[in-house]
Amino acid sequence: MSWVTKTLNSTLGRKLVMALTGLFLILFLTGHVSGNLLLFKGDGGRAFNEYAKFMTTNPAILILSYLTYISILGHVVYSILLTSYNKKARPINYAVNRPETNSSWSSRNMGILGTIILVFLVVHLQGFWAKMHWGDIPYVTYDGQEYKDLYSVVVFAFRQEWLVALYVIAMGFLAFHLSHGFASAFQTLGLNHRKYSPAIEMIGKIYAIGVPIIFASMPVYLYFTSLK
Repeated sequence: MSWVTKTLNSTLGRKLVMALTGLFLILFLTGHVSGNLLLFKGDGGRAFNEYAKFMTTNPAILILSYLTYISILGHVVYSILLTSYNKKARPINYAVNRPETNSSWSSRNMGILGTIILVFLVVHLQGFWAKMHWGDIPYVTYDGQEYKDLYSVVVFAFRQEWLVALYVIAMGFLAFHLSHGFASAFQTLGLNHRKYSPAIEMIGKIYAIGVPIIFASMPVYLYFTSLK
C-alpha cells in the first residue's frame, strides 16, 4: 500500500483527490437542489416531508450520505495540504507579481472561498441536519403514516432575516467556487480537449450560476411566503 500513500501525498495525487471529491460533491449538490425544489410545491410541505423520510431511511441513500461526508472531509483536508504545499514551494513573491493577468479571481481565492463555504456548511448542518436527527421535531400524518415535519422547521428558520441573508451571501461565494472548480476538476483528470473543453467550461459556468441561484431563492421564497 506504500505506492498508494506515496501517490496520495504527491502533488498530482492531491489534485486528483480534490478533483474526484469535487465532482462527487457537485453530483450531491445536483441531487440536493433537485429534492429541495419540493419546497416550492405549495402543498403544505407534504411532498418535502415524504422526500425527507425517503432520504433518511433508504439504505442506498445512507451509503451515499457517508460517501458525501468522506468527500467533504477529503476535499477540505486536501485543499489545506495543497495550499500549504504551494506556499512552501513559493515562499517569496516575485518582485512583479500580477496573477490577475492570467487567472480569474475565483481561481486565486479558492482557499478563502472554500473556508467561507465550510463555515456556512457547519451552520447549515447544525440548523437542519443535526436537528433532523436529534432535535425535537413535530410529526404530521399522511394517509395514516407519520412523518417528521421538517418542512415546518425549514419554514420557521427562514422567517429570520439574518439567516436568509446568510444563505443568499453564502450561495454567492459558492457560485464563485464552482465557477473555477467545475472546469478545473475535468482538467485535472485529463479530460480536456480543444473541441470539448469550451463546452465543459460553458456548462460549468451555467451550473455555477444556476444551482446557487436556485438554492438562494428557496429561503427568499419561504421568507416572503411567511409574511402573507
